[in-house]
Order: sequence, then structure tokens, then C-alpha cells
Amino acid sequence: MRIIPAIDIINGKCVRLSKGDYSTKKIYNENPLEVAKKFEDYGVQYLHVVDLDGAKSKHLVNHKILYQICVKTNLKIDFGGGIKSDKDIRIAFENGANQITGGSIAVSNKTLFLKWLKKYSSEKIILGADFKDRKIATNGWLSNSETDVLEFIKYYENQGIEYVISTDISKDGMLAGASETIYKEILGASKINLIASGGVSSIKDVENLNMIGCEAVIIGKAIYENKILYTELPKLIEQNA
Repeated sequence: MRIIPAIDIINGKCVRLSKGDYSTKKIYNENPLEVAKKFEDYGVQYLHVVDLDGAKSKHLVNHKILYQICVKTNLKIDFGGGIKSDKDIRIAFENGANQITGGSIAVSNKTLFLKWLKKYSSEKIILGADFKDRKIATNGWLSNSETDVLEFIKYYENQGIEYVISTDISKDGMLAGASETIYKEILGASKINLIASGGVSSIKDVENLNMIGCEAVIIGKAIYENKILYTELPKLIEQNA
């Protein structure tokens, strides 16, 4: 299982939210590049970067920070937040993203999302399936749909999606454990590569997600709040490889 630390960006700074609520913003570093370099120094190979300004404004905003991280590290970055047009996705890839995550667009414009899937391949396009009370949320989690998370994933699996990032919004940033029950349900009903996100609070949580079959786990606040130490990352990566 891959270990993927997260960097969320608002106003060019590395932040974390609780349950996706922008009013709970906590700044951890003024310079996301410094954070990315530190992750790399401790053996991290993959990074999850979210443009929260982009998610809220519905278009790409922080691509320059993406470019800086890509140019000055060797990290493989999956990037999301505000990618709503052909121009947005082109800019994201041109600025170094290894993969793109599309969530809101997969709800609001299936035709465009599937066009990207065909053009860039299932290795490059990740489905963002973030949910609250099992319903898919969109636009930086500021809007809710009536689509069940499992139905959403199954639909796109049938269209060729291979990678899915799924976040239980009610757990995100709360350090109270991941949604293992729903992840087990998803993994039992599909063959996608599931990237678990939200609620990870300890090394034990990471081990549990590995045991149930997740392909990767995204870790954010647990690292920033020292629940999982930077110095523990190399061993964690090795043990879950």
C-alpha cells in the first residue's frame, strides 16, 4: 500500500480543514514547497495536492505552487481541486502533475470527464468520490448530490476508471479513524484501486487500511499534528510496501 501525504493549499499556504469546513482553516506552513521537500527527505515518493482555492472558485488557481513542487522535488503528485475544463486539466499536466483527480466534474459533466479518461488514460485520471452520509459531495465539499458513493464508483468503474480517492467528509481532519466499513463495502463490490482518505489518526489506522485491501492511503492532519511523526514515515512506507 502506498503512503501518500497530503498538502492542501489556500492562499498559497499549506493548510488543513476539519470536515471540509473552510472556516476551520489552520495554517501549518507558509510555503508548501518546504513541506513537500521535507516529505521527500523522509522517503516519501507520492504526494496528494489539493487546490482548495480552485475547488471553491471552480477553476484552477494554485498551479504555480504545483509547478514549484514538481520542478524542485522528484515526488509523483496527484493533483485536484477546481479542475473543471480542458484548459484546467491541460495546465495541471503541463505544470507537472502525474495524475489528476476529478470529483465535482464527474458529477456535473460526465461527458467531459469521460473524454479526459479516454484522452489521458485510466493511469492518469483518478475519480474523486468524496462523500457525506454516503452521498457524493462536490465543489470543495460545499455542495451535496443525491448520488450514493458505491453507485458512483461502480458507474465509473464500468467506464474504465481504475483509481478512486474516497474521503468520508465527516471524518476528514477529525483524527478519529478512517471509514473502514464503507471501504470494505467498496472493495467487496468492485476491483478498483481504492485510495483511502480522511480520518487517519495513527499508524494502526494505516495498518488496518492495508489489511482490508486499500491500494493507498492519504495522510494529512495526523502528520501535521504529530500523531504520525516524520521520522516514522520511512518505516511506515517500508512496512506497507
